[in-house]
Amino acid sequence: QVQLVESGGGLVQAGGSLRLSCEVSGRTIYSNAMGWFRQPPGKEREFVAAIDWSGHITEYSDSVKGRFTIARDDARNTVYLQMNSLKPEETANYYCAFQDSREITVDSGEYKYWGQGTQVIVSS
Repeated sequence: QVQLVESGGGLVQAGGSLRLSCEVSGRTIYSNAMGWFRQPPGKEREFVAAIDWSGHITEYSDSVKGRFTIARDDARNTVYLQMNSLKPEETANYYCAFQDSREITVDSGEYKYWGQGTQVIVSS
C-alpha cells in the first residue's frame, strides 16, 4: 500500500516561509516524478510544482516561480517544497502527488497516488 504523508504546514505571516515535506512509503520514488498541488478554500485544486525522477528538471506555476523550490531526497523517499515570501492568497491545503512515470506533468489526472494534504494558512 502506497502512502504519502505531508507535513510542515501551519500558520505563517505574509512574507514568511514554510518547508513542506512529503514522505512516501510502500514504493520507492527514485524512478518517479513527484508533484505538489494546492487547493484554496472554495476553489479547484491547482498545480504548484513538479520534479522529474532525476531531480534535474523542475516546473513551477507562474505564480510561485522564484519563490518556491521543489526538491527530492531519494534516500529518504521524501519530496520537499520550500515556500518563501508567502502571500495570503496562498492559503490552501497542499497535496503531494506521486506520478507513475519519470517525466513531470502539470496534469493532476496523471498522478497515481496522493497524500491527505497539509494546511497552510498565510495571515495578512
